[in-house]
Amino acid sequence: MTTDECYELGFVVKAHGLKGQLVAEFDVDNIEEYLDVEEVYVERPVGSGKLYRFEVQRLSVQAGTRVLLKLKNVDRLEDAELFRGLKLYRPLADLPELEEDQFYFHEVVGYTVIDANLGKLGIVESFYEMPEQDLLAMSYQGKEVLIPVVDELIQHADEEARELHVTLPEGLLDVYLSPTSRERDEPDEFDEP
Repeated sequence: MTTDECYELGFVVKAHGLKGQLVAEFDVDNIEEYLDVEEVYVERPVGSGKLYRFEVQRLSVQAGTRVLLKLKNVDRLEDAELFRGLKLYRPLADLPELEEDQFYFHEVVGYTVIDANLGKLGIVESFYEMPEQDLLAMSYQGKEVLIPVVDELIQHADEEARELHVTLPEGLLDVYLSPTSRERDEPDEFDEP
């Protein structure tokens, strides 16, 4: 299994105790949907894209989305320390079903962005998960445009047409297309002094 076949469930924060337990932070909306996870995958070596499967022996919630995790054959503090900072993965096929008009970010990368007023704009490049809100990154006229992922702006995804329908606030694109004051004031390298 590779990282392309999986989604990122979370990451290991630290080892816990002397018997190989791990404290992990899950990047999920509803932790209750993940309490029966029977296996997780870890990338080794980091950056290789190759994942190794570990059976989950125990999983319990500590607080919020932080869990206490015990993996089979990880029985000592020294073994658990090797997991510190590593990302945990699950197969894409195991993602919970979403309600109508909802989508997972990875599903719409590459979709064409269609604005209700302006029509076809650009292509979804990626998403940034920020503390305040998530942002969609779209390529538009050679610039990266960030669109807040909120219900008021993101209308729906059309899987068949590979389109993401949005209603952008007036002036949002202008923010990205207008030159900054610094760009206006800098002389062209070929200008005569």
